[in-house]
Amino acid sequence: MNPQTHLAIDGYVDAIPAPGTGWGTARFDLIHSPADADTLAPDAPDTIYACSTADPRIADALLNEIQPGDLLRVTGIVVPTEDPDAPARFTVDALEVLEAAPAPVLYDLVLERWGTYVAVFDADRDAVPVFTDHGKWVGEAASPDAISDLIDAFAGRGPTAGAA
Repeated sequence: MNPQTHLAIDGYVDAIPAPGTGWGTARFDLIHSPADADTLAPDAPDTIYACSTADPRIADALLNEIQPGDLLRVTGIVVPTEDPDAPARFTVDALEVLEAAPAPVLYDLVLERWGTYVAVFDADRDAVPVFTDHGKWVGEAASPDAISDLIDAFAGRGPTAGAA
């Protein structure tokens, strides 16, 4: 039987938390760096914990509010695994966000629907690629003002319909 230890650790969320195997559960990986990193060898590895929770409140926070890079303090039971290469399992019974990760940078792309068509606006370009909502290429409008004409021509309704 594995020894169990109740403790609190601080670490960064490695990837988007995922739903667990049952209702009100969630799982995520936490990367913990040693507090005394200055006294360790530069190539000393961080510790990865395979975390899970069965507390519906914590699971809800993990699945709806936590993002990769958030610094968390988790409290719970850690159980080492038999496999030295596998991360220790950590059952979380308390969670505190110490520092939220910076908001992800949004690129200057905007998708806008025009009925069953989608236009892709790029702040760095005047031309606007247009697709059907199923992903079929319609064409590229020279400017945002030309999108309607491009869609009409593609649908066979515009002045350039049937033009080669």
